[in-house]
Amino acid sequence: MKLRMIRLGLMLVGNAIGLWIASLILDEDMRLSGLAFVLAVAIFTVLVVVLEPLVSKAAERWADFLDGASALVATGLALILTSWLSDGLSIDGIGTWVLATLIVWAAAAIVGVVLVRAFAGEVAT
Repeated sequence: MKLRMIRLGLMLVGNAIGLWIASLILDEDMRLSGLAFVLAVAIFTVLVVVLEPLVSKAAERWADFLDGASALVATGLALILTSWLSDGLSIDGIGTWVLATLIVWAAAAIVGVVLVRAFAGEVAT
């Protein structure tokens, strides 16, 4: 249970950084607003946690080629749903949606790996 909570915390941090980096890069086409950003990150993270296994299971059943991209697909779906459910995230234009999905997915993955390694190093010592 403790490990799951740590993993969820690391996901929250990674997703927050990923969303923030995407909003910086995509400037006027992707906006995160103040305190609503915190809610958007929470919604986004919950959606990724729920959607990724579902997308992976669907890919396993119907489209094997999507299995490796399940995190990317879940990120895109979570962005769409988060923008609908929250006032904290706004994305304009199809190109921005695609770039935001790629940036958030990549940044969250990189930050996640770095944080897990840093955390693993602390636990080992």
